Amino acid sequence: MQNSYLFTLLIFFLILSSCEDPKQQITNTEDYNKYLDIKENTSETAAKKEYAFWNEKLQKTPNQFPYLGKMASANSQLFGATGNIQYLIDAENNLVEANNKTGNNNASYLRTLARNYISQHRFKDALALLEKAETNGERLESTRKMLFDVHLELGNYVQAKSYLSQFKGMADFDYLIRLSKWSDHEGNLDAAIKYMEKAVTIAESSNISSLKQWSYTNLADFYGHANRLQDSYEHYLKALALGPNDAYAKKGIAWIVYSHERNPEEALRILNAVIKQHMSPDYYLLRAEIAEFMNDKLNKENNIQQYLLSVDNRDYGAMYNSHNAMIFMEELKSYEEAFTIAEHEIKERPTPQSYDLLAWAYYKIGEYKKALEVVENNIMDKTFEPETQYHMAEIYKANGREDMALKFKEELLESAYELGPVMEQKIRQL
Repeated sequence: MQNSYLFTLLIFFLILSSCEDPKQQITNTEDYNKYLDIKENTSETAAKKEYAFWNEKLQKTPNQFPYLGKMASANSQLFGATGNIQYLIDAENNLVEANNKTGNNNASYLRTLARNYISQHRFKDALALLEKAETNGERLESTRKMLFDVHLELGNYVQAKSYLSQFKGMADFDYLIRLSKWSDHEGNLDAAIKYMEKAVTIAESSNISSLKQWSYTNLADFYGHANRLQDSYEHYLKALALGPNDAYAKKGIAWIVYSHERNPEEALRILNAVIKQHMSPDYYLLRAEIAEFMNDKLNKENNIQQYLLSVDNRDYGAMYNSHNAMIFMEELKSYEEAFTIAEHEIKERPTPQSYDLLAWAYYKIGEYKKALEVVENNIMDKTFEPETQYHMAEIYKANGREDMALKFKEELLESAYELGPVMEQKIRQL
């Protein structure tokens, strides 16, 4: 009888172990190696030629202000291709001059400058320009689409939803990508994916490479959030097939290799190849995180220092404020600087994520009740971002609310891939 029981127990555990989801291999170096060792950044070369062409024409006919818009477009492309912030600032200067020459009354130039400010995280400045463009009335729907974007970034959710309802059209690519973004904001990931998939279909039918490339990476991100990692990987590869220099897609693959496959060495190899042609300060933070996972304290510290040196450039403005605040809190223990950034972010864009910086700063200095007040007044039920939910779980736990912490823990474990192995270890300790 005992032997029969032990045999039954053994079979049960074998079946149980076979049902577990092991770390399935998703990526294959043969798929993406060809994109890592590219000698020339063709996107950068093309944009430089475009800029030189229009700059020469402007030099010959300085009164032709439309050339400034063309130069700004080339500079924006150069920023996208290289990550060099100076190109984004140069594009801003081109557009400010173009707007000045048109008396700040050309809706198209106002929208284009607003788009530049959005890239710089200058959302209030962008809003002011778009409100002028709305008053102007030219191509009003284009302006209202951007007003949705800005109000969503500023945490003005009622206004954002109102603008979204003003250009509804299920066959409109611009509407679908915004409806997808709104669905994600509301925590409805399935709907976000559904609408982005519809947008991808439209992009594919348009056969515009840049539109398809952008759509593929955005859909890949959503698939990653939903733990559909094979689909995510395949769409990053689709983007790279169209744009071999697509740094964002390569970073996405590096994250799959690191977070899912737990292969930090290969993830670093991909990132190091990306950095040779495209520079963005957040690459250093990702390398620092991977180093922490590898228990390589020296490499982690070196990458954090490289990050701090990179963002020590006034041209970045507020673009990395959230990252900076977290570095001040988690690594440097410079809480006064973290509070200053949190308060600035709340003033500029009072979103749940901005309030999360404040709540986490209070938590880090042991002001648990103040942290909880911020959570319950400004964050709870207003965002579904996993990192913010982790902070809320820790804050509830510190205030003796183990029930709430455990509730968040269950949800956060489903987001382990999105948060990464280092954060997953913290979540399991909740």
